[in-house]
Amino acid sequence: MTDALSRLLETRDWLMADGATGTNLFNMGLQSGDAPELWNEAHPDRIRTLYKSAVDAGSDIFLTNSFGGNASRLKLHGAEKRAHELSRISAELGRDVADTAGRTVVVAGSVGPTGDIFEPLGPLTHSLAVEMFHEQAEGLKDGGADVLWLETISAPEEYRAAAEAFGLAGMPWCGTMSFDTAGRTMMGVTSADMVAMVEGLDNPPLAFGANCGTGASDLLRTVLGFVAQGSERPIIAKGNAGIPKYHEGHIHYDGTPALMADYAVMARDCGATIIGGCCGTMPEHLEQMREALETRPRGPRPTLDQITDALGGFSSANDGTGDDADAPAPRRSSRRRRG
Repeated sequence: MTDALSRLLETRDWLMADGATGTNLFNMGLQSGDAPELWNEAHPDRIRTLYKSAVDAGSDIFLTNSFGGNASRLKLHGAEKRAHELSRISAELGRDVADTAGRTVVVAGSVGPTGDIFEPLGPLTHSLAVEMFHEQAEGLKDGGADVLWLETISAPEEYRAAAEAFGLAGMPWCGTMSFDTAGRTMMGVTSADMVAMVEGLDNPPLAFGANCGTGASDLLRTVLGFVAQGSERPIIAKGNAGIPKYHEGHIHYDGTPALMADYAVMARDCGATIIGGCCGTMPEHLEQMREALETRPRGPRPTLDQITDALGGFSSANDGTGDDADAPAPRRSSRRRRG
């Protein structure tokens, strides 16, 4: 039987994913340093509200509250033996919301990085990473997730380990990396590197792409980098709602719903098929993103200048590739960001 995401991809030329998990949970009372995954048990009503807010705003896909649900991350909270359980509960709550949505909505089991560095620079071995990802994948599978969703990965070794683990679980999956260091991931992966890695996997994802990073403009430049490699696999764009600003003890993102609507349409026109938001993206952003995707006609692929004119300047001179990869960032566009 074909999985729910593949069925949607066969009938739609774009799908909308959800927005931020952490930002929304902090607004519900989560404190810095707390494990969001423990709220799956302690505050299931709030997690259902998080999921439902994305569905009500028009999302076709929402991610479960399990980003830090692997044993390595949960060990920081004395809950390393609960990785399977907490991930299962996160998916069960999502299944309840999706099954009462009145339309097809995909429950994507979020899987984030372990937080450890691979050997020889760190303690993490391939086999241990596979074991941790497999444990979490089985929990999400048992809870009813439609697809596994690897996100915010920096190291290619970790991406490969997750792909192997998801194959052991027999689950379809998607996977994004975060390009937050002058057009590269923290471990130096470029958009071209990622495409080559994805296409070389024994168990490749249904879709791949980028999430988080430094801002919407940079993320779209990365999407263009994916497209330039010629892969026919669906591309994911999940950019932050603008740039984070520290104000009165809290982090705020300066991207307005109108800016995120422009970003969503440009992401589609750049070549992305699955479009959502990451940090700072709230239901009001998603609502305008959905409206824009439904009402604005598809246009030509935007140029880099058109991207910066609409969304603000890049944080670095290029996408991390080429001879001028280490050049300083250009001046920001003279046009004001929609903050």
